[in-house]
Amino acid sequence: MPSLKIDVRTSAFGSPDLVTFFVKGSPLPPGVSSEEFEGAPFSTVLLRDKNQRTLVVGLGEKNKIEPNTLRRAAGTAIKQLLKLGSKEIALDLTTQASHVASAVEGAILASYKFTGFGAPSSKRTRGILTRLQVTVGEQDLAQARVQARDAEIIASITNTMRDIGNFPGNLLTPAILADKAQELAHGHSLTVKVWNERQLKRDGFGGIIAVGQGSVNPPRFIVLEYHGGGKREMPVALVGKAVTFDTGGISIKPGAQMDEMKWDKMGGLAVLGIMLAAAELKLPLNLVGLIPAAENMPGPEAYRPGDIITTLDGKTIEVLNTDAEGRIILADAIAHARLTYKPSAIIEYSTLTGAVIMALGHQRAGLFTSEEKLRDALFAAGKLTGESVWPMPIDEEYKENVQSEIATAKNTSFREGSACSSASFIKLWAEAIPFVHIDIAGTAWTTKPPAHLEGGATGFGIRLTLQALRTGLPV
Repeated sequence: MPSLKIDVRTSAFGSPDLVTFFVKGSPLPPGVSSEEFEGAPFSTVLLRDKNQRTLVVGLGEKNKIEPNTLRRAAGTAIKQLLKLGSKEIALDLTTQASHVASAVEGAILASYKFTGFGAPSSKRTRGILTRLQVTVGEQDLAQARVQARDAEIIASITNTMRDIGNFPGNLLTPAILADKAQELAHGHSLTVKVWNERQLKRDGFGGIIAVGQGSVNPPRFIVLEYHGGGKREMPVALVGKAVTFDTGGISIKPGAQMDEMKWDKMGGLAVLGIMLAAAELKLPLNLVGLIPAAENMPGPEAYRPGDIITTLDGKTIEVLNTDAEGRIILADAIAHARLTYKPSAIIEYSTLTGAVIMALGHQRAGLFTSEEKLRDALFAAGKLTGESVWPMPIDEEYKENVQSEIATAKNTSFREGSACSSASFIKLWAEAIPFVHIDIAGTAWTTKPPAHLEGGATGFGIRLTLQALRTGLPV
């Protein structure tokens, strides 16, 4: 795929297709009638002349325009023009210069499409964006260039994680994921360590070993460190579930839509994307990213319902359902974060429960934490980035649902507050460290994409977390 070149200037050059943004109530562009276009959010009208196409995109009422309005509007425009065969597109942001970052993000995210494996050329129904021009006023030029550069870093890394996320289980095993993490981290100010199966057994990662032992593709544990802050500054630990394919194990899932379980690794890819972007943006803080990776299969060595698993820190898990595997590998990773790094906070991302989809649908991720300042910071970041989260309880009464009579905890509460009880289960391994669980089961991928995105992996959590980190996470 050709690389994308971004130019921020005071005027467009060449003959790119042009996107202009229209605020409801403003004078209509020449050639547009009020009968065909009123400027409702994300509505469009296409104007043509001999040398150029101009797509006018509505932003709605002025007092309701937010960063995500420009993100969605730019994405909608890019998708529509790419379907017309455009390759070079200019965004006229002279009246919306404060939203350059959001518009560039939206454009790059919308330009992504998974190309698949040998699909016939007749299936390729859109162009490839090779140049994006952004025009602003002279007084806004310097700041716009900074905004565009940062937005390009974040959105491009998000698209890379979407690309990896869309790989199927046979082409993205735990070992291949570990190799990709090392390859992508090369050249960045990141250190990477990977535990293989033998090392995991040696060091006592009982949860990761148990979940992965039913597969011919052995598990891995990937840890990335970024040192952008002071030497004595405690890091923020980011932990992400990466089950490269989830059959449910012995407690096997229904066959319908099981193919979507290739996206059960998106929590881990969120962590990888955040770490890569933090290093490229040179954020002034310390981070550690921990990605337990396993394939959950019903092979002859698979763990069973009724098994007792001993995790890294000596806590034990009574297995009642092998399809509740994500929390088991996360337990080891969180214990390692707590014991090794003593972080100021732990933020964990996982496609954990179907229950969170029942509660919130596919529009928001569940945000589980008892830390009010962390909750408020992530909620605010979600509104700015369009990666919306919604606060959910993680109180003591939910912990009762996962109490076991024969182990530290049981790995499922069945239907008793499933999403909340699952969050409370994971929190046990964080102990006294401030803890956030983000359940992205409803937002990590989409099969019914909105107008400004494509189907498949979304990269959810990367932009949300980077926004919170960049504005100062209260830890």
